[in-house]
Amino acid sequence: MSKPTLKQREQFKFFFPIQTRWADNDIYGHVNNVTYYSYFDTAANSLLIQKTGFDIHHSEIIGLVVDSACSFQQELSFPEVVEVGVAIGKIGNSSLRYELAIFKQGQQQAAAQGHFVHVFVDRESRKSTAIPEAMRDTLNHYLL
Repeated sequence: MSKPTLKQREQFKFFFPIQTRWADNDIYGHVNNVTYYSYFDTAANSLLIQKTGFDIHHSEIIGLVVDSACSFQQELSFPEVVEVGVAIGKIGNSSLRYELAIFKQGQQQAAAQGHFVHVFVDRESRKSTAIPEAMRDTLNHYLL
């Protein structure tokens, strides 16, 4: 299997800085692979909250993760600050595919990259629901 083409910093318009924590490191001295998914989740939701005004506590809809993947290219470790680049790969009727990449400070190529898919559902019924037009309009600015 060939390695994916590494994402470059200039492909992203939204970045979310994350300070690695002592607890992020595993026994091998690097950030554990499951933690990368936490960084992705935090950055994707931060884009929604900061740029679309999405209210995670009171909105009638919520985004559920239905698919995710990560390719690891370079180790991360505590203590360092990383920046997670977030772009929108695709906007469907009720789903968003985020393209994400984690960059070490000052580096142009991703240390890790992947994707994350939210399907938006009604908070109470959990039935799929369309992405609101205002949210869709704002997210179009972040399309890859």
